Amino acid sequence: MTKQRLSKTLAAAGVASRRACEELIFKGQVSVNGQVVLVPQTLVNIEEDAISVNGKAINAVEEKVYYMLNKPTGYVCSAKRNANTKIVLDLFEEEGHRLFTVGRLDKDTEGLLLVTNDGHFANQVIHPSSAIQKEYVAKTNQEITHDHLVAIAQGTLVEGTFVKPIRVSKVRRGTVKIVIMEGKKREVRVLLESIGLEVQELTRVRIGGLQLGKLPVGEWRALTEGEKSIIFE
Repeated sequence: MTKQRLSKTLAAAGVASRRACEELIFKGQVSVNGQVVLVPQTLVNIEEDAISVNGKAINAVEEKVYYMLNKPTGYVCSAKRNANTKIVLDLFEEEGHRLFTVGRLDKDTEGLLLVTNDGHFANQVIHPSSAIQKEYVAKTNQEITHDHLVAIAQGTLVEGTFVKPIRVSKVRRGTVKIVIMEGKKREVRVLLESIGLEVQELTRVRIGGLQLGKLPVGEWRALTEGEKSIIFE
């Protein structure tokens, strides 16, 4: 087996997305042959080098698995556990692989979330060059008017960047559907709150061409090859 970049090796082994693996390396949490390595481009051979993350050995490339979850509210997209926090990966305790979420949904948002151990796949989905749309349905505290739709469509600042949704439409009295691409933290909530709408419920219903469908809240299932492909369509 030829040598490849450390960050790529970790991603292929299912540690996290390549970007997240780079962060682990920068933070000094990765060692090779007993030495902490801080450069993601360091060349390694997983069959010859002893690689560990936070003291846990990375021995081989795992079988790749891909799941879609209807995330419940109250769960966070983090690998860090504490007594007061429920994490998404708790829902996969019996699955057996080293998993991570593809991107994030905030604690109070439910809906479609991808979970995998394939760092390359995760990087493809979240990278801006893939231009993957995400669709959300938001229930608000007021009836949605034409003026609301116009104001939302004009965009706002999120994390210091001006963003505009791709499409905004009224679903029913107090419910609006918003399609975005940037995926900034809490972007949909910020868009609505910036025009005085209080978000009571927020659900992601689509990633790319993949629809949440009728998957019950809190349940997950494996993606088919066709569903993996349709994400990028």
